[in-house]
Amino acid sequence: MKQRFQAAIAVMAAFVFSVMVVFSSPGSTYAASFDLGAKSAILVDANTGKVLFSKEPDLTLPPASMTKMMTEYLVLEAIEKGTISWDTTTQISDYPYSISANPSFSGVGLKQNHDYTVRELYEAMAINSDNATTIALAELVAGSEKDFVDMMNKKAKEMGLPDYQFVNSTGLSNKDLGENRPKGTEADATNLLSARSTAMLAYHLINDYPESLEVTSVTTTKFDGQTIQNWNWMLPNMPGYLKQFGYDGVDGLKTGFTDLAGYCFTGTAERDGQRLISVVMKTDSKEARFQETAKLFNYGFQQFSTKELYPAGYQVKDQSELKVTKGKEDQVEVETKSALKTMVKNGEEKQYSVKYHFDKDKLTKDGKITAPVKKGDKVGTAELVYKGDEKYTNLLSGKPQKTTVDLVTTSSVEKANWFMLALGGIGDFFSDVFTGAVDTVKGWF
Repeated sequence: MKQRFQAAIAVMAAFVFSVMVVFSSPGSTYAASFDLGAKSAILVDANTGKVLFSKEPDLTLPPASMTKMMTEYLVLEAIEKGTISWDTTTQISDYPYSISANPSFSGVGLKQNHDYTVRELYEAMAINSDNATTIALAELVAGSEKDFVDMMNKKAKEMGLPDYQFVNSTGLSNKDLGENRPKGTEADATNLLSARSTAMLAYHLINDYPESLEVTSVTTTKFDGQTIQNWNWMLPNMPGYLKQFGYDGVDGLKTGFTDLAGYCFTGTAERDGQRLISVVMKTDSKEARFQETAKLFNYGFQQFSTKELYPAGYQVKDQSELKVTKGKEDQVEVETKSALKTMVKNGEEKQYSVKYHFDKDKLTKDGKITAPVKKGDKVGTAELVYKGDEKYTNLLSGKPQKTTVDLVTTSSVEKANWFMLALGGIGDFFSDVFTGAVDTVKGWF
């Protein structure tokens, strides 16, 4: 009996060890009790940009149709600028028509000599991942796909994406486009992104244009008299067989597949005001990209929650007072203007402390603030300092995650009148004289 028990324990230990895996990336290490079946992946808090998990996040790979997130961004930006509107109409040129007519691209079947609105084309692109409608939008916004590709690369640079190459608007390989490939791009070129860059693109898309989620959350819609379906099987209420992949809170974002890229997916989900962004690249099947994403979401929602660690008005013990010069009072208290909160992993609440950073430009050389002082004046920042073992980085900066709030005064201090200032000046003068005399006398002995 004892031997059977020991054997069972050994088997269990071996199993636990086999599923425990540690993924490392430059400057960060994350441990999770699951094995992720993706070549590259990342999980991010969409509110703060805090990276919660990563696996080879800087590996540059083809993103396939996840490329279309950049096209979506530029179309929404053009609408915001007034260059086009949702109701702007356009007709289909020979290039996107040839792509739509090609059965290997499974298009929505665009017609020529027919007016399509931007809204119709955008929905076909974002919901059904249609390639021809994507090209038609690129031509409408920039005049040609070549010029649109220039816009894509320029915007990627503005966003600070660390790893990117855009050669077309769709995510198809240039080999698939043949002679239609954008001028200036190589015949065998393909779009390239890392999981980190893809997550950054998604971060900007849903934060700059949250209305994009109103489209990506649609399961099915009508286009030109036909029903088109979303390729994102993780959306709740997907029909039939696809229901099994539904995940509560998912409302986007973009699937992708080519033979070179494998099966990819950028997902986003929100629960109780907490939104996550995930990216998986080069998984083995349509199903796997959603199954692996579910693992990431489970890890994020089960292991992390946004918590207020220090309330507004918090004061660090023995550092709550700031000396005042030329004021009716000698000191003023300081406190945090707002609460310090962040995404916290279960059990790590006590790993955080607060550190003050006073604005040197607002203080004298000896660290005093000069009167008059108004209540609520900003005198520096209060930083949330993490002391644990994990190395959480920020998606946008690539540096350690940093959470700060303003450090402000709790009351006002009026400037002392000229008589009191004069007395203080005289006192300082005689104090300096006395100190100098004492030093001189000391020098005699």
